[in-house]
Amino acid sequence: MHTETPTPPPTQSARNMGLLVAAQSLGGASPPIIISLGGLVGQQLSSNPTASTLPVSIYQLGLALSTLPAAWMMNRMGRRAAYVLGALLGVISGVVAAQGIAQSNFVMFCLGTALAGFYAACVQSYRFAATDLVSDPGEQAKAISRVMIGGLIAAIIGPQVVIWTRDLQPATPFAGSFYSQAVLALLALPLLMSLRLPPPQAKTQAAGQARPLAQIARTPQFIVACAAGVVSYGLMAFLMTAAPMAMVGCGHSVGEAAMGIQWHVLAMFAPSFVTGRLIARFGKRQITALGLLLIGLAGALALMGLDIFHFWGALILLGVGWNFGFIGATAMLTECYRPAERAKVQALNDFLVFGTVAVASFGSGQLLHSAGWNGINIGMLPLVAVVLVLLGIRRFQTVKANAAG
Repeated sequence: MHTETPTPPPTQSARNMGLLVAAQSLGGASPPIIISLGGLVGQQLSSNPTASTLPVSIYQLGLALSTLPAAWMMNRMGRRAAYVLGALLGVISGVVAAQGIAQSNFVMFCLGTALAGFYAACVQSYRFAATDLVSDPGEQAKAISRVMIGGLIAAIIGPQVVIWTRDLQPATPFAGSFYSQAVLALLALPLLMSLRLPPPQAKTQAAGQARPLAQIARTPQFIVACAAGVVSYGLMAFLMTAAPMAMVGCGHSVGEAAMGIQWHVLAMFAPSFVTGRLIARFGKRQITALGLLLIGLAGALALMGLDIFHFWGALILLGVGWNFGFIGATAMLTECYRPAERAKVQALNDFLVFGTVAVASFGSGQLLHSAGWNGINIGMLPLVAVVLVLLGIRRFQTVKANAAG
């Protein structure tokens, strides 16, 4: 499906890759700040207790809705211009959210988290920018994994920023953390401005060969890759959101719940050091399937009991499963498009993935209340099974086609 496209020289590619990892480390630190403090600030500012998690849900919705305009900008003006604008909005979003806290204005705070969604959509696209830096399709999974290592650094930076800055302004608790979020985005700006990526025109020499998006979306390659990404990311986000509430509801402390999430986030990104090599060795579909199996095992372990071991073990398995499943699905997606089609296909994929995450964010608390922790984990297993069947069918079709050819 790929045709040859211009790529930067090796030295420049290595420099760009380093810049993307650093930018991912800074940009990826914003979501932990918003997710960990959004509900607490919501409780502090909102007169309606049921609206306390609205800032986090609006952030997720902003991310999903921003994938399409961000991709349009990247296609028209290049990735660097879109990324710089994203970081600028990241700065503005942190300041607006902090001012919302300072002025006890819940709507302003929600506006700040919504603006952060565009920055997050750009940060999520860094993994696709990494694939532009390699000419060999076999190296694309490794490139994606390298950028995702920045997520591991971000998982450390974000929580530490919260700890160091939440009481920086005693009169307005947590405002300092959102000012720090703005500073992190500001630090990312010179890195993004230093990127030297191929211009959009160089990527679309075959523009006349671009197929309609609806046609691409009906191909088996896209359906399987997108389904794997949606289920991997959607289930991870859903269970990660519900797990702390379930742990506290089962008598565990808030500190134990926070520790479980910390181990989960580390498990999400630490495997990135080897995921690309595993994909190169065993194949995209195989590693994606392994990730989904681990997510299924996380649900099975959660059903075995309500002790701390069951919660923490399930969250760790969920994190590793997400890493294999999501990176594998992203690598599979690169097989689905021609160079002229990449922007719109990547945008559709991310819109579906993060739209699912937004829905999960809005619905996790209500479903936990109605179905219970066990009900959630039972309900996830059929979704995992469906995607594993799709992967198996796709593998059979590929083997059959190769044999016929």
